[in-house]
Amino acid sequence: MKLNHHMFMRIRLLILGLFIFLGTATSVLAQDADTTISDLEFTEMGAETAPVDTVAAAPTSTEVKATKDSTATAVTAVTEEKAEDQSLIGIFITGFIGGLAALLMPCIFPMLPLTVSFFTKGSQSKGTAVSRAMFYGLSIIVIYVVLGLLVTVIFGADALNSLSTNGVFNFLFFVLLMIFAISFLGAFEITLPSSWVNKMDANSDKGGLAGLFFMAGTLALVSFSCTGPIIGTLLVQAATSGALLGPAIGMFGFSFALAIPFALFAMFPSWLSALPKSGGWLNSVKVVLGFLELALAMKFLSNVDLAYHWNWFDREIFLVLWIVIFGLMGLYLLGKLKFSHDSPVNFISIPRLMISIVVLSFTVYMIPGLWGAPLKSISAFLPPQGTQDFDLYTPTLTGGNGGTAAASNHSEGKHKYADIFHAPLNLNVFFDYDEGMAYAKKVGKPVMVDFTGHACVNCREMEANVWSDKAVYSKLNNDYVIISLYVDDKTELEESEKYKSTFSGKDVKTIGNKWSDVQASKFNSNSQPYYVLLGHDEQPLVKPSGANRNITEYLQFLESGLTAFKKK
Repeated sequence: MKLNHHMFMRIRLLILGLFIFLGTATSVLAQDADTTISDLEFTEMGAETAPVDTVAAAPTSTEVKATKDSTATAVTAVTEEKAEDQSLIGIFITGFIGGLAALLMPCIFPMLPLTVSFFTKGSQSKGTAVSRAMFYGLSIIVIYVVLGLLVTVIFGADALNSLSTNGVFNFLFFVLLMIFAISFLGAFEITLPSSWVNKMDANSDKGGLAGLFFMAGTLALVSFSCTGPIIGTLLVQAATSGALLGPAIGMFGFSFALAIPFALFAMFPSWLSALPKSGGWLNSVKVVLGFLELALAMKFLSNVDLAYHWNWFDREIFLVLWIVIFGLMGLYLLGKLKFSHDSPVNFISIPRLMISIVVLSFTVYMIPGLWGAPLKSISAFLPPQGTQDFDLYTPTLTGGNGGTAAASNHSEGKHKYADIFHAPLNLNVFFDYDEGMAYAKKVGKPVMVDFTGHACVNCREMEANVWSDKAVYSKLNNDYVIISLYVDDKTELEESEKYKSTFSGKDVKTIGNKWSDVQASKFNSNSQPYYVLLGHDEQPLVKPSGANRNITEYLQFLESGLTAFKKK
């Protein structure tokens, strides 16, 4: 019976290691919209003259104000508040899963019985022991939440809002996660100065509540070599979510999961006997997390590649790297790959075999993506389908003929910016607002303005899972003129196109700045994806929509726009 219990515990421990990766995805996918506007602040609109840019100059100051009546402003505010609430919930869940994973690290797990015995030994009553353990757990939470708040204070709200699209930060995040991954794989340990640990440990001997607080601080410092990479990853994800309290909420979830066992085992010391013994499996969990950190790092490198149009890291390259990473993880779990700190694997336990089957199955699942398979379950992480060089999937959406207009050219020549942007699913997409509106008036169709971004995971998920539906694809391809505006693109505008925004007061220098300013000034929104259905008068036909993964509802949204257009 004891052996079975230990087997069950190991299954749960290894699964938690895998699910930290899915937990990281939750922090992003739980959002209804990605906040991906860089270098933009919202201020009250004045009566200044319109900017030089033709798009922003089209409506007068009075007309722009007219589109922002009190009702529309209230609706937008409520929508963005709900999106941020969902984002914070996702960040908390991610942090909580990260905290559970941290418990399984070699630096923390063996300390559980030692720390709990400190609270339960001696002549103190059980109530006193429990209260001391509760304060100890609360101290852990305070320490990590303060760390999260410091991130917000140091970077500031505006910086956090632009981190997800800033090329320099994304590259630094890639390097940081690579360092974390290599550390987890056993090349080295990330440790804090020993003087910090010694000083904190000396203060923990003072006794009383202050001593307990410093004891919690000692745990945080001593375990940093194991928890540091997890904390760093959580802070990166929380900071790039755009939510002001994201880092603090992430650290609250992390520390809450970390503090729970100490309080519970202090209340019920007999439970300690049910814990599995420390051993080589702890290092195995650490290595698995190293592989997952390595895979996640690829996403940040992909963001930089797309925003700056390096074209080094297309969909095939990304998938090849993930296939190799998860394939090696599967071999590691089978004991075919070993690192210097690993214990000998004399036999493969059933739990380890089951986990390796899951990992290797996932690896095989990704292989058809090299020929264009949509891989909808991970589409949010992948580069756009348009970066695929050899794509057998997209032509099947239109019976193999590419659609009635499914190319980046029309009778008047090549679309503007078509040489740097990829049309999703080979649709006939315009990348310039003025050009798209002019074409829509010429052919007599309504417009769908798609405010999107290279780093917008929900945008990629919508394109792969919703736009690819045959009914949705047909309606987009045949009934609408699509204008995709990338708000995080870093391509410099021509000197004649640069201007100073009358909305934010900032210089508009890049394509991303331009479309960010258009979205904010014309539609009072700064979230992506954001779909606006327009008539030829450039006024919304229906209420704009964010990410909606319900295909039926998204079809109704498109159909309502067509109905409103025909009534005009």
